[in-house]
Amino acid sequence: MSPDGVSIRLWSWQATSMTSILLALPWAGIIAFLLLIVKPVRRLTNITSLDPERAPSVGVIIPARNEAENIEKCLASLTKSRYPNFEIIVVDDRSEDGTAELARTVPAGNAERLVVIDGEALPKGWLGKPWACQQGARATSADLLVFADADTTHGDRLLSRSITELQNENADLLNVLGFQVMESFWEYLVQPQIFLAVVFRHPDLERSARSSQWQDGVANGQFMLMPRTSYEAIGGHESVRDRVLEDLALAQTVKRHGRTFVIRIAMDDLRTRMYRSLTGMIAGWSRLIQMGAAQGQPLLASFGVVTVTTLCLWIVPPLVLMSTLAGFEGETLLIWSALVCGLSVGIHAAFLHFLGGPAYYAVFYPLGSFVVIYIMIRSKIRAGDVEWKGRRYKVSN
Repeated sequence: MSPDGVSIRLWSWQATSMTSILLALPWAGIIAFLLLIVKPVRRLTNITSLDPERAPSVGVIIPARNEAENIEKCLASLTKSRYPNFEIIVVDDRSEDGTAELARTVPAGNAERLVVIDGEALPKGWLGKPWACQQGARATSADLLVFADADTTHGDRLLSRSITELQNENADLLNVLGFQVMESFWEYLVQPQIFLAVVFRHPDLERSARSSQWQDGVANGQFMLMPRTSYEAIGGHESVRDRVLEDLALAQTVKRHGRTFVIRIAMDDLRTRMYRSLTGMIAGWSRLIQMGAAQGQPLLASFGVVTVTTLCLWIVPPLVLMSTLAGFEGETLLIWSALVCGLSVGIHAAFLHFLGGPAYYAVFYPLGSFVVIYIMIRSKIRAGDVEWKGRRYKVSN
């Protein structure tokens, strides 16, 4: 080949490479967004400066419906708390799997008492979990109320740390986020993709909590701590009695009343395994996404935005790469798709590592993306028709 031919070939390669790099900039932008824009939630204080003689009484309320798989482990962890003045109230929400019987076998341990009450029939206009929480609050005279999900496990310092934080911040609601346990193939693929989408939707949760706009209230009901006076001032769970996502609605109600809402993270002291199967993840996330949108605070962006973005970012490039490797596309698309797929694997691997999962599952990220799109489509089709734990609800905006 002549020198001119070499120069032309080199120039062509450089132009192709530069074009591919420019086309890959959106994926580089994602990395920049995660590094520069996303603000991690601050850790829950490690200081527990509570005087045991003056520690406020705490009622830990566990609404439980068909939680036989989780209830004993949850209660066993709570009863080991080092906090000096607390009781545990389990409200069995008409379970059909022996949840109440199992809960009654757990000794009180360090708790003043562990009580299991049989939930009353749903009054008109109420949904199951808000009604169970309301009954639990009614069954204790404690100064502080903790509402915790039955699929959580608690470190022995969590109550002390949380109450110290609540007092230091003079907060009306403290929401503690914990470590999300993942143990199966599909959990490693789907859960990080959903959490990543939530991060894009809410890159600074603490700022959202401080915002004067009540619609910015976003909460996770796995652990919520409130002074009883604040709880009663906003109307308790009666104020969110018809909300499927009562945790999110409660945070919005606190903000609407001009009260202080604080979010912290305690991955070392609070653990949750949200779903144990692909079927459970699809049903659970469909419910959360559709009801978040219905309640005026989407956990993710709109259906169309998430679906198109997921398709373009995470599914199209691997399909193009396979096509180019099979010889159906040109050199520019080959370089572009290979570069983008490499960046995508890196993004998902880093996020998986942050969540405590094995980073090598990132190579399967397109499979998780297909599931996310299916979840979005399912939530759109079933909007307003929610089925959860054997109950079906018709809910409108």
